[in-house]
Amino acid sequence: MTKPGRPGARRTGSKKGATKGSGGQGRKALEGKGPTPKAEDRAWHPAGQRKAAQERFIAAGGRPKPRATNVNRPSRGKDAADTETVTGRNSVLEALRTRIPATALYVAQRVEMDDRVKEMLSIATHREIPVLEVTRPELDRMAGPDGVHQGVALKVPPYEYAHPQDLLEQIFDADQVPLIVALDGVTDPRNLGAIIRSTAAFGGQGVIVPQRRSAGVTAAAWKTSAGAAARVPVAIAPNLTTTLREFKKQGVFVLGLDGGGDVSLPGLELADRPVVVVVGSEGKGLSRLVTETCDQIVSIPISATTESLNAGIAASVALYQISTARAALDG
Repeated sequence: MTKPGRPGARRTGSKKGATKGSGGQGRKALEGKGPTPKAEDRAWHPAGQRKAAQERFIAAGGRPKPRATNVNRPSRGKDAADTETVTGRNSVLEALRTRIPATALYVAQRVEMDDRVKEMLSIATHREIPVLEVTRPELDRMAGPDGVHQGVALKVPPYEYAHPQDLLEQIFDADQVPLIVALDGVTDPRNLGAIIRSTAAFGGQGVIVPQRRSAGVTAAAWKTSAGAAARVPVAIAPNLTTTLREFKKQGVFVLGLDGGGDVSLPGLELADRPVVVVVGSEGKGLSRLVTETCDQIVSIPISATTESLNAGIAASVALYQISTARAALDG
């Protein structure tokens, strides 16, 4: 029985009659109003008015305006002071050529001086990047157990990811037909590096990775990309499914790679259109929500004795097929 005088409760009836509580009538008041809505979700706020105007513009068939350069970029939670170590002569040289803001170049003692090493030293000297001579055991430690440094290493700041919408807008502004690769559940950075390299090789303009449960552009990805990570932008999608849906609204076809696809890759008819190719993990493939979002599920014909292709190889085959089809149409 509810005690008399308790806030938020009341008693009805006489002492002899039935009694009942408030039935939770005061519960909503006790719970509060919930979290404060974001500025863009408040209709009266300037940010909300800008968002509404942009949505009307898109609904009328326009493309969203590029985001301001000072917006907060998606982050993988790294501290700003963190650095990455790029190893290997091709990767280090490509990073220096593209003016990645390196903080130090490490060269092994008595390193074999080929043309690549000479160019590295020349670029580092011209840009006033410190050149430090270290022992090979020290380079081994910097490269890690799976790294191959070839006598050189470069310290670079954490990779600066693009925003997916900015990436798409830049492609449209350059009057190019979008060819983008999105990863769904690919957690091996070496697969990411291989996909970045293939994207660059076959005319793709960018790669999209989810913010969670995905490989990032680490030293291992840099190494595998053979320097292509310096040329091909990688964007982070806070929610991959939402990003793909937004792309579809702007005329981009979403193609998912899966062994049980409706269309075989050689028969793909969408190669000449704006496309984003979604690659899943080798073990689980595409997630359910991403599969439902795809316009078409495409399979790569392989021998019955081979169970599946890893993400890097599957992406390469798909990109090659699309680039070949586009070249034939241009010719």
